[in-house]
Amino acid sequence: MTNDPRAVLNPMFGKNLFKIGIFSANCDGGLTMSLAPERWGADWDDIANMSKLADDAGMEFILPVAKWRGYQGKANIYGKSFETLTHSAAIGALTKRICVFSTIHVPLITPAFAAKALSTIDHVTHGRAALNIVCGWNQAEFDLHGVTIDQDSRYDHGLEWWKIWAKLLEGGPEFDWNGEFFDLKRLQTDPVSVQRPRPLVMSAGFSPKGRNFAAQAADALFTNLTELDQVPALLENVAAYAAPYGRTLQVYAMGHVVCRKTRREAEEFFHYFAEEMADTEGQEYYRKNRGTTAGSGNQAVTRPFKNRFNRVTGKAFHGAYPGSFPFVGTPDDIAREMKHMSEAGLAGTSIAFLDYLKEIPYFIAEVLPRLERLGLRKPIQELC
Repeated sequence: MTNDPRAVLNPMFGKNLFKIGIFSANCDGGLTMSLAPERWGADWDDIANMSKLADDAGMEFILPVAKWRGYQGKANIYGKSFETLTHSAAIGALTKRICVFSTIHVPLITPAFAAKALSTIDHVTHGRAALNIVCGWNQAEFDLHGVTIDQDSRYDHGLEWWKIWAKLLEGGPEFDWNGEFFDLKRLQTDPVSVQRPRPLVMSAGFSPKGRNFAAQAADALFTNLTELDQVPALLENVAAYAAPYGRTLQVYAMGHVVCRKTRREAEEFFHYFAEEMADTEGQEYYRKNRGTTAGSGNQAVTRPFKNRFNRVTGKAFHGAYPGSFPFVGTPDDIAREMKHMSEAGLAGTSIAFLDYLKEIPYFIAEVLPRLERLGLRKPIQELC
C-alpha cells in the first residue's frame, strides 16, 4: 500500500510493515466484557489523552465502534459510547499524524451526509480520515431508530450506498441516482476529500455476502481470530473473494493486550478480569445476536481459544471478548506474537486494554521498540 498517493497523508498507507491501532476506546468497557471495577469508563478527557499518546508513539489508527445500545448483562458494556463522526473529528483536531476512522451504519446515514461528513473530517485532519462501513447486524440497536434491517439484502444495500458515496467524493458535475435502494436527485458534495479519490474504507464482513461486499468496497478487512492457525484459511478465503474483482485487501486482526513484566503477572490479571469477573450474561447476548448474522466464516465468535498463552498459571480465560486475539504476556511475548501475525500475512492489528490510558504507556515503552528491532515498524522519527 506504500505506492498509494495517500501514503503521504494517511499512515494506513504508510511505511510500517505491521500496523497497530486502538479499537473501541470510545465505548465504556472498551473490548472487555467484564465486571472488573478497573474497566475502561470512556470518559472524554481520558479518550483524548490516550489518543494523543498513541499518535505521539506513531500508531496508525483510532477505530471507534458505532453503538446505540449496550450488550446488556450486568455490566452493559457499550451502554455508554461517543458517536463516531463527532468523535473522529474531535480526535483528529487533537492529533497530528494518526488515522481517525468513523464507523457508519449505512441503514442510518445517507451517502450524501456521509460524504460531506468524511470530507469534513479529512480536511480537519489534512488527509487522515477513514471509513469503517457497517451494514448492520443487531436489530435491537436499529429499533431505537425505527429502522428494520433486511438480513437478506443488507449487503446489497450497503454496496449501492458505497458506490454513491465514492462517486460523490470523486467530485465532478451533479448526478442523479436511480437504483434498487436509492432514488436520489442532483447529487454533489463540496469540498471533496483531501485524499484522492477518497478516504480508505474498512469493512468487517464474515459471512459469504459480507466477504463479497468487502471484496468490492473495502481497502482493508477487519476480522475476528483467536488462533494463528486460522490465518492461512482466512487469507485464502479473502483472496478468493477479491480475485474476481481484480483487487486485494489488507487484513487486520482484533486484539486485547495484557502486557506485564512477567508472564505470571499477565496471566493472573487476565484471568481475574476475563474469568473471575466475566460478564457472562453480556457475552451470551453478544454470541446469540452476532451468531445469527455472522455466518460460518466467523468461527472465532463461537470457537473458544485454546489458551495457548497460559504457559505459567494453567488457568482458563473463557470470559475474554468473543473473537478477540489475546496478547497476554511479557513485552517479548507480545512482540513475538505480532511478528508471527505479520509472517502469516496479516497487515496489522487493533489493540485494546482493560484501562487504555493506564496501560498504553507500558506498551509504547516496551513493545513498540521490540517491534522496531524485529523489523516490523520504524522509529517515529522516520515516519514524520
